Amino acid sequence: MKIIITLLLSTLAAYTYGQQNPGLVADNAQPVLISKQFSFTEGPAPDKKGNVYFTDQPNNTIWKYDTEGKLSLFMDSAGRSNGLYFDKKGNIIACADDKNELWSISPSGKVTVLLTDYQGRKFNGPNDLWITSKGGIYFTDPYYQRKYWERKKPEIDSQRVYFLAPGKKQAVMVADNIKKPNGIAGTKDGKTLYVADIGDNKIYKYRINKDGSLSDPQLFCNKGGDGMTVDEKGNVYIAGNGIFVFNPKGEQILHIDVPEKWTANLCFGGKDRKTLFITASETVYTLQMKVKGVE
Repeated sequence: MKIIITLLLSTLAAYTYGQQNPGLVADNAQPVLISKQFSFTEGPAPDKKGNVYFTDQPNNTIWKYDTEGKLSLFMDSAGRSNGLYFDKKGNIIACADDKNELWSISPSGKVTVLLTDYQGRKFNGPNDLWITSKGGIYFTDPYYQRKYWERKKPEIDSQRVYFLAPGKKQAVMVADNIKKPNGIAGTKDGKTLYVADIGDNKIYKYRINKDGSLSDPQLFCNKGGDGMTVDEKGNVYIAGNGIFVFNPKGEQILHIDVPEKWTANLCFGGKDRKTLFITASETVYTLQMKVKGVE
C-alpha cells in the first residue's frame, strides 16, 4: 500500500509540474552563467540580428553579447544608463540616469538627447522603456536617490508612466495610478501595456489607444517585480526573485530559479529569439527556450 501511495503522489506531482511548466523552457535547460565581472547589470535589449546589449549601471557602461557568444564593451560614459530598447533605425533608446534623460545612441555610439524634463521639471529618473511598432516610446519614471546626484529630492511629486510620440519633443503623462513604476513591456499586437509597480508589489495592464494614451487600467497580478518581457504566446516574464511567468490571464504558470540575490531584467535574444538573456546583480545568464520573444 505504501508503494502504491508513493507512486500516486509522484504521478500527481509530475502532473502538477507539467501543468505549471507548459513547454516554455527547452528540455533539460538550466540558466547558464556567462559572466560575473559586473557591479549591477540591467536593461538587456536585442538588436535586429539578436545580439543583446545591456548596462552595467554603477560602472556607467553598455556591453554587447553577440549571437556567437562573444562579450564585448560597446560604450563607456553611457549616462549611467538603465533600461534600453532598440528603435526601428537600429538606435539604442536609453534611460540615461545620470542626468535623468532619455537618449538615442547610434550604432557608432553617437548620443542624441531626446528628453531632459517634463513641463520644465527634471524627471525623477527614467528607468525602463518599451517602443511601439510605430516608434512611440513608453517609459517609467520612479525616483531612486542616487549617490552621484546633487539633488536630494524629486522635482515631480508623482512617479508616473510617460509616452513620447513619434516626432514629438515633449512627453505626455499617461499613467499616474502607480506607487513606483519600474519594468514595462507591451504585447506583440501593440494593444496592451504591462507596468510593474515595484512599490506596491503589483503588475497592471492597460489598453493602448491609437493616440498613445492608456485606458482601462486593470490589476494583472499581485506580484511586483523589476524588468519584464513578453513571449510570442503572450506570457509575461517578471524579474525579481528569479523569474515569474504569468499567462495572459494573470495566472502564474512557472518560476525559473536564478542563483543570484536579485534578477533585475531579461529579454529574448539570439538568432532565433529563443535565448532568454538574464541580468542578475553582478552577473548575466542565458537560458534556452522553446518560445520566442516579441522584442
